[in-house]
Amino acid sequence: MTTDSTSTATIPTADAAGTWQLGDRTVNRIGLGAMRLGGMPWEAPRSRDDALAVLRRAIELGVNHIDTAAFYFTPTRSSNELISTALQPYPDHLVITTKVGPSQSRDGEFEPMGRPDQLRSQVEENIRQLGLEQLDVVNLRWGTTMEKTEGSLADHLEALVELRDAGLLRNIGISNITADQLTEAMTITPVVSVQNRYGLTDRADDTLLELCREHDIAFVPFFAVATSTWASPEGPDDTGESEIATIAEAHGATPAQVRLAWTLQRGAHVLAIPGTGNPAHLEQNVAAGGLRLTADEVAVLDRIASARR
Repeated sequence: MTTDSTSTATIPTADAAGTWQLGDRTVNRIGLGAMRLGGMPWEAPRSRDDALAVLRRAIELGVNHIDTAAFYFTPTRSSNELISTALQPYPDHLVITTKVGPSQSRDGEFEPMGRPDQLRSQVEENIRQLGLEQLDVVNLRWGTTMEKTEGSLADHLEALVELRDAGLLRNIGISNITADQLTEAMTITPVVSVQNRYGLTDRADDTLLELCREHDIAFVPFFAVATSTWASPEGPDDTGESEIATIAEAHGATPAQVRLAWTLQRGAHVLAIPGTGNPAHLEQNVAAGGLRLTADEVAVLDRIASARR
């Protein structure tokens, strides 16, 4: 817990939800996603000062897991540059994870999936932008859309294994994949994390979450909250809005905090990386790690998801 310098209120910190071993590093289960730091393509640019404040405040609140990518940029902002500016010299306990595979042109369009021989330049780009000697975790992000793409990951993962052996990265994860692709990946290299789209009303990957649990692999949902707000290009998802609001009111919380708490209660191996460029929203997201839903409340929330399928 920490005390805000402007009040006597005690604000929950990122260790409230416990920790997980992400490869050879220990992280608090509430982290920060960097994609929204500078704004999204369909939004007005966010304040640079706010973005830097969010990053510094995240560290103050005990966040030690930040997820980013070199392709997280808009015409006026780069998430990696903001992280580097705000946080160097980096705290020893901070784990920065990034992604390779996709890339974005300067006009904001995603380019074809990177070939295995292009991954080294993508890894080096992240290293250069972040001012690091080595990346803690590199996730192979499969495909360039929100839809999963079938196919073997072997050639790309073998390229990352070579880069790990060369000392450019410590741990390997995968993103936007199927259960079969995870099974294949585990025959090639230890996998420390799976990042897939998942949330209260977006539960196509329930089986994959369980497979990760069986193998002690971190399951790291993205868009766990965004589908309920205008943070998603698809617009808000108001499924179960009234039930979520009732539970939120009972806890003196926001609906977004309830969604995050539900996600974290899916398993000790589930990590949260909610993104924001707003310092107040950051504190709310971190505080969600201390929100404990009752069994009856979880049952209500589970029925919402079941009704949507």
